[in-house]
Amino acid sequence: MLKLRQLLFGVGLLTILMPIAGWAQVSTDRSELDQFLKETSNQGPQPPVGTKITASNWQQYKAFLPFGMVKLFESQYQWKMPPDVELDVGPTRYGNLPKTWIEATEKYGGQDTVEVLPNGHFKINNYHGGVVFPNPDEPHKGFKILANVFFAHAPAIFGAGPENTSSIWFVDRFGNISQDTFDFIYRQSGWDTDADFPTDETYAPGTWYTEWFMEETPEQARYTATLALYYKDQEAHQVPDNYVFVPSLRRSLRLSSSARCAPLFGSEWTNDDAKINGFNGGTAIFDADVLGDRKQVELVQLDGPNSGSFPADYDMPLGFPKPSWGKWEVRDATVIDAHRIPTENSGYCYGNRVLWVDKEFWLPYWVDLFDANHKLWKVAAYENATGDVPALGHVWVGVAAVNWDLQNTHATIWSPWGNPAHRGHYLNRLTPTEYQNGTLYGSPAGLLQILR
Repeated sequence: MLKLRQLLFGVGLLTILMPIAGWAQVSTDRSELDQFLKETSNQGPQPPVGTKITASNWQQYKAFLPFGMVKLFESQYQWKMPPDVELDVGPTRYGNLPKTWIEATEKYGGQDTVEVLPNGHFKINNYHGGVVFPNPDEPHKGFKILANVFFAHAPAIFGAGPENTSSIWFVDRFGNISQDTFDFIYRQSGWDTDADFPTDETYAPGTWYTEWFMEETPEQARYTATLALYYKDQEAHQVPDNYVFVPSLRRSLRLSSSARCAPLFGSEWTNDDAKINGFNGGTAIFDADVLGDRKQVELVQLDGPNSGSFPADYDMPLGFPKPSWGKWEVRDATVIDAHRIPTENSGYCYGNRVLWVDKEFWLPYWVDLFDANHKLWKVAAYENATGDVPALGHVWVGVAAVNWDLQNTHATIWSPWGNPAHRGHYLNRLTPTEYQNGTLYGSPAGLLQILR
């Protein structure tokens, strides 16, 4: 009888584990993306307003979807679209950038140039703000698009404090969910074009951007903080300078440049991923190949009260936005494959970073990440929200994101609206005065003030 029970238990366990093992064996080569782009290059009529893209009709519209989203619809991986998924297509709205940004683009965009240094690194000359290359062309068209992505407009200050914390949820293959909450301040420290801000701040000399990030929960990780400094001279600082404040030590440590691939706070994002635009690696040691222009379905105009609360506003277990988030738009986009230059690629985690880029914002709305062996590893969705902001107009106001690890069946969901008050980001001078202190929230000296 004992042997029979052991046999039955073994058969039952095998039955449970077989689907998991089956999912793990799926592999998608980078060449499949090229084939997908070739097959869908003639996109045909775009989805009209009122179209509902669902699990039963998505193949009619796959030419307007990014590759990684198609993979979720194909249900090849354990992460797959839920049966009731729905993308409702609405009217397209342009005119989502601040007047001052547009003026800076018109003033400076024509003078920016690309220089290839003797070591093969790239250098951008004459940049002063706005879109770097308003009409990217050859030579180096892919790099120029990547530069537009890296320097895409964001408010001079945006972030969160204890009363409007941003949340991250971690989801494993068994459906277990855990939550971390964060305060953060992202700030333009140079080349700023927003009204009521100086072109160059003084709290972090030589930089153009600073990112401060601190955990609120769980309690055992509270006050762990990171700081990233982005320097104008990217040849001298080929990757951003990164620091971490360790509460148990009551001091900060500077991270090695080799930490670019380390997971941030246990999430799917690495240092080279974690920005509003899905690319955080700098422009000195990266290049990009152009894969083509497309019309693409994107989620841009979010319905704030009905988006970002977890899990109510997410189609689980995948964590895909429900129709309540808002209407999807058919927008002008371009696709590039970003990668490190050959001399800097040894040991790097990603072989390809395929960015599906909106051509108004120059922000990716989707990213397909391939590992060093050029196998599809992660796919990430970025829901960039727009809204009306005093002194800025109708502009970008925040981003929610999901990053699915297809190889290891783990996911990270990020939302700025997941706090109890359902409050989004602080923006510019609407940010509480305390968080406008650049030294405190944008310099290594500021990290040392934590727990003081």
